[in-house]
Amino acid sequence: MNADAKGRGGLEDEGQDGGRAKRPRSAFSLAVLGIIGLLGIAGLLSLGVWQVERRAWKLDLIERVEKRVHSQPAAAPGPSDWTSIDAKTDEYRRVTTTGHFRNDRETLVTAVTNNGAGYWVVTPLETKDGFTVLVNRGFVPPDRRDPASRGAGEPDGDLTVTGLLRLTEPKGAFLRSNNPAQNRWFSRDVAAIASARGLTNVAPYFIDADATPNPSGFPVGGLTVVTFHNNHLVYALTWFTLALMLAVAVVRVAREEIRIRRTAQISEAMGKTENSMADGSVPPPERHRT
Repeated sequence: MNADAKGRGGLEDEGQDGGRAKRPRSAFSLAVLGIIGLLGIAGLLSLGVWQVERRAWKLDLIERVEKRVHSQPAAAPGPSDWTSIDAKTDEYRRVTTTGHFRNDRETLVTAVTNNGAGYWVVTPLETKDGFTVLVNRGFVPPDRRDPASRGAGEPDGDLTVTGLLRLTEPKGAFLRSNNPAQNRWFSRDVAAIASARGLTNVAPYFIDADATPNPSGFPVGGLTVVTFHNNHLVYALTWFTLALMLAVAVVRVAREEIRIRRTAQISEAMGKTENSMADGSVPPPERHRT
């Protein structure tokens, strides 16, 4: 094999992969791949930016809730304020009110806490301001389900309750719906509980009682979990990393396509030169004797 053949063979090998010559993609294929790649990168970057914005929102929410939880308690909102209550400004706000419990109309709501499985004791409190508010007095284990087992934990007479304002939890828990007819409750649905217990003029929220001990030790209050998952930075980094990986892939495809096209152009030019030399249209290069 002469030097020219070896040179051509080397060029041909550059455009081959596994013994098969690579052909340049069509302009249409390149356009489709480019559009898909750019849209993918833009979409992933948008998701990353969205997670950064969500992180900022979550940090602000955590700061606001922390201030509410540790602030001085305010009077529980009365009927004139009920229409303006929302999660953004009122959830987890410390409130206080005075009245007497309707222990005969308490509701047990299934609960899982750091103390184990059991029930929330949700009892109506008739306030001195003339309205009723449901109070989550705290947690009891299954063996304290019967009010008689709590003894002095069922107070009579007026008392003051302080705790966190919580918004209603309608319908039930995940995959478990409340069933008032069977007295089975999986969430603190204010409207449904009020209807089942025949209560009127009931606040659209309930109060999670604080950790002030009850005489018999039950219910156990102050178990409200005030935590917010904040994994948005991890999600943002994930989306940005995927965008970078896709961008690298697009660049590699583009560079490979350029290489294939250059190799094809060189091979084509050499083939034309060889054919011209073969039919005599181009004289062969002179050989000089030394």
